[in-house]
Amino acid sequence: MSFDVAGFRAGFPSLASGIAHFDNPGGTQTPAVVGEAIARTLTGPLSQRGAATVSQRNAEATVAGFRSAVADLVGGVPQGVVHGRSATALTYDFSRTLAKGWSPGDEVVVCELDHDSNVRPWIQAAERAGATVRWLRLDPATADLDLSDLDEVVTGRTRLVALTAASNLLGTRPAVATVARRAHEVGALVHVDAVHHAAHAAPDIAALGADLLVCSPYKFFGPHCGALVADPALLETLWPDKLVPSTDVVPERFELGTLPYELLAGTTAAVDLIAGLAPSGGTRRERLVAAFAEVQRHELGLRLRIEEGLAPFADQLTLHSRAADRTSTLFLTLHDRSPADAYAFLAERDVLVPAGTFYAHETFRALRLPVDSGLRIGLAAYNDDTDVDRLLDGLAAFLQS
Repeated sequence: MSFDVAGFRAGFPSLASGIAHFDNPGGTQTPAVVGEAIARTLTGPLSQRGAATVSQRNAEATVAGFRSAVADLVGGVPQGVVHGRSATALTYDFSRTLAKGWSPGDEVVVCELDHDSNVRPWIQAAERAGATVRWLRLDPATADLDLSDLDEVVTGRTRLVALTAASNLLGTRPAVATVARRAHEVGALVHVDAVHHAAHAAPDIAALGADLLVCSPYKFFGPHCGALVADPALLETLWPDKLVPSTDVVPERFELGTLPYELLAGTTAAVDLIAGLAPSGGTRRERLVAAFAEVQRHELGLRLRIEEGLAPFADQLTLHSRAADRTSTLFLTLHDRSPADAYAFLAERDVLVPAGTFYAHETFRALRLPVDSGLRIGLAAYNDDTDVDRLLDGLAAFLQS
């Protein structure tokens, strides 16, 4: 199997704009097949779920398709897939639900590598419950977690550990399974933010040791929504605030109001698009794993080209993405130049490399960086060598100007 980047790019009408997109960690471009699935579902026939008419059956099939697709993506089961407006909204919802069982003396562990959506909801829930917050610390020298004190951080008082499967800022993929094993030894739950990870690989919820896992389809060519995956048996033990007439059935118990069927259909189409990159045969899960492996090889080749292109400017910038295991996402700071100016300079050349903190608030604090001090270069499957050429030419021109 080899990845046909030109063929893949042809499925994205927006790429005809000529923009070289390196803003992909913030959300990828959307392929035609996803937009078509959304339009086809919206224009029906479509109504509330049921079995009496084709419009009701279409709604039922759309929901079932979404749950099955997300389950295949992360190695879960359809009955454990919960739709949400976003990963942030889902994390807030579940933090409030889980915190109902917390009390003073309990502890919650969060991580300095995370997007704030997997930090602040847990800190705020812990504060309301009177629980203590502990930290998994980032080692700036390695851009990875320092787990030397893991047994002291995760203790018999720990109720939940929240950490990322891949940093949206640095790309670092920490040793989630190691942390999860320790958490499970003391009876704690593990909540994994796989939003950035799922844009570059098919997560394996069991191998990660995640009890709860969230991802966002718009990071892997889908529409703007979120999904949470868990063991249905765990979901059966949790009781969110909900309307009295709404169902108590899992996973619907956690989905507030009518589902956006068109977004569910778009998510399924995005998952099928990725699976379709692998040869036919095997389960959709197997094809997703194979497809992502090839995409990772493609992205890695581009990432190495970028790193080689940045090397001559080592006296003018610092590349903070240096963990041994990481996605093809690069975060760099400029020594004497404004990242906002670099962003604007590149944007004039239709090369989109955003500047900012990207909600990685605690990561910035751990790196002791001022706010808005860097650029993030994020690769996606549709990036190609021409994009990289334009990026490197533009950065060189800026740094030499």
